[in-house]
Amino acid sequence: MAPDKPKILFLDDEENIRLTLGMYLEDQGFGVTTIGNVPEALKLITQNSYDVLIADLNVGHPGDGFTVVSAMRRIHPEAVTFILTGYPAFETALEAIRLQVDDYIIKPTDNDTLVEKIQEKLSRPTPHHAIEPKRLSEIISANLQNITQDWLAYVRKDPELAQMRLSDAEYTDHVPRVLEAALKVSHGNEISEADRRAARDHGGTRKKQGYTVPLMIRESRLLHDAIASCVHRNLLAVQISYLITDLFSIHRTKQILLEESVDAFLTTPGKGKKAS
Repeated sequence: MAPDKPKILFLDDEENIRLTLGMYLEDQGFGVTTIGNVPEALKLITQNSYDVLIADLNVGHPGDGFTVVSAMRRIHPEAVTFILTGYPAFETALEAIRLQVDDYIIKPTDNDTLVEKIQEKLSRPTPHHAIEPKRLSEIISANLQNITQDWLAYVRKDPELAQMRLSDAEYTDHVPRVLEAALKVSHGNEISEADRRAARDHGGTRKKQGYTVPLMIRESRLLHDAIASCVHRNLLAVQISYLITDLFSIHRTKQILLEESVDAFLTTPGKGKKAS
């Protein structure tokens, strides 16, 4: 009886590449499932087992190739994983190492070389450890800088907020403090007076910088978006049993501190001015 074909899950949002490379890999003796988006790839990973994952890094939103690698590492830690990228960079290599990607391949790739790499990795598998689920607070704590930078990017793209023309430090000075306060509360602590005082100071500062209350509220909403983006990227590493309560706690703390900021804004002498 012939041995089962090694099963490959191939993710790429370019239909032509899925068709041509998928057919080539089939001709080389692999069983290939092709998919064009991250949600469908995640669904397949939970329903089936695969020996190999080949994922395009820039597959489009929601998620990316690393999202799928992370899922495969958690659900099928023995699988061989490859990232395809047309934009080689040092940061890509570092992220691949961090996620225990077996190799990353630069587009356009030589098909014969790819097959050789797959066969080599299958014949000499590298041991990997399954991803241990973590509390959302741990994941956010480890991604404070990423969340802050995502939030700053959202602010810079907002037509009115961008017109405030503040430095990066002036825009973001309060964000880590808000997140750290929210993380403490999610672990059972009360909001400290120092955190409330910092929120009030932030409201006074925003008044002097020419903000309006609606702009402050918009900033808070964009921070919610940045947190949601972090959750999405790390969803399969989150300890699900705490996800809803942690999200609620973080959002509630953020809202309380925003209320402190707005109160201070409204009682600070002088006039806030509309963004022009």
